[in-house]
Amino acid sequence: MALWRAYQRALAAHPWKVQVLTAGSLMGLGDIISQQLVERRGLQEHQRGRTLTMMSLGCGFVGPVVGGWYKVLDRFIPGTTKVDALKKMILDQGAFAPCFLGCFLPLVGALNGLSAKDNWAKLQRDYPDALITNYYVGRCPMCCCYLELLPVLEGTSALSWPHSIVSTLQ
Repeated sequence: MALWRAYQRALAAHPWKVQVLTAGSLMGLGDIISQQLVERRGLQEHQRGRTLTMMSLGCGFVGPVVGGWYKVLDRFIPGTTKVDALKKMILDQGAFAPCFLGCFLPLVGALNGLSAKDNWAKLQRDYPDALITNYYVGRCPMCCCYLELLPVLEGTSALSWPHSIVSTLQ
């Protein structure tokens, strides 16, 4: 708990620096988890350069871009109500996520040494799946925050969900 309080104090004192370092740390940790638990590379086969690349992407691209986006989003949709959160999620997932992925994926390709032609082909191949996966993962925190919606949605058709959600949030 003391570590969390220290993090919160640092975030309050230096929000931009802490967000950037947090993004880099989380992306590096995510790559370590991927290599060790998913790919089962072991410490000898761990690709340290890949982890450093992911950390650099987090600090140099993801942290600043996402942090800046959330500042814009908070100015564009001020407030902390459930409806405000839903509006922010819709704008984030509908407008920002497709653009962000369209920049992030080619950047990763370029850092991995792909030619422009190969990078374009990889983007065309991977973008739809990455965007769909983002919608599943990106909405998960929002769904977890609003578990109270589940009884409202239970027993209703998918077509009536938007109306049910909005009426519950108001």
